[in-house]
Amino acid sequence: MFRLDSMIRTVCVTAFTSVSLSTFAPSFAHAADAPSSLPVGSVAVVNGVAVPKSGLDDAVRIVTARTGQPDTPQLRQILKSGLIAREVLRQNAEKAHYDQKPEVQQAPAAARVGTAIQLYLKDSIHPEPVTDAQVKARYDQIAASLGKDEFKPRVITVGDEVTAKKVLDKMKSGQPFETLANEYSVAPSKTNGGEMPWLSFPVPVTEGRTQGLPMALAQTISTLPVGGTTAQPIQVGDVWMIVKLDAKRPTQLPTFDEAKEAMRKQLETLAIEKAAAQFTGNQIKSASIQQ
Repeated sequence: MFRLDSMIRTVCVTAFTSVSLSTFAPSFAHAADAPSSLPVGSVAVVNGVAVPKSGLDDAVRIVTARTGQPDTPQLRQILKSGLIAREVLRQNAEKAHYDQKPEVQQAPAAARVGTAIQLYLKDSIHPEPVTDAQVKARYDQIAASLGKDEFKPRVITVGDEVTAKKVLDKMKSGQPFETLANEYSVAPSKTNGGEMPWLSFPVPVTEGRTQGLPMALAQTISTLPVGGTTAQPIQVGDVWMIVKLDAKRPTQLPTFDEAKEAMRKQLETLAIEKAAAQFTGNQIKSASIQQ
């Protein structure tokens, strides 16, 4: 059985945000302009059941602690959407008596809701089977996206230019990159000294072919010598980055036979998430939601 706790945010938020507000019950559209109608201490009402603000506050604390993200209105909206979708699933699982399943009753009290939703989704979704042709096409797509070399960088990410220059000054005075990353970086990689996984992309760097990296970061990584660091911080959106290149080597691509089973499992996981998101979206459409 797939684990809902590893995908619940992705599934619920994707399903919620992919559904137009116009498809919801009229009470939701009306309440969106009238938050004062919500019960005190709640952030939404799903089919008459309040979603408590304390649950959202707990989710925000967990996410900000684990990822280093700031507590922003955008983050709260994303997490609230996930909580609303989860409540829809909880109610429908309970209507189908999944809360009475032996596996649910035997689970720890704090895990029973999640277990019931897992079982409900497992029985309700029917992902498309992954074909051999899809696996081979995905392998070829990945192979075509890589460059001849791959890079092992470290990155310190900070929230302002003053801090970035302070870090550079400390680095020039001899303080190790890894120590400064752990002290100043706001990215999750700070605990690993800013270490990033091996990355490969075509050089010269072109938009859309950087393995998801910002262009400025990919360009910097591709031009640094091994052991080199950026002389000046790089601004990427609202953050500043300092980069060090630990290593560089020819791209090591496994053969199709070596990679096909792992790739098949990845595609199967994506198919499950897609089916679960579509199913959850349909559940949300039929719910009465106020927020």
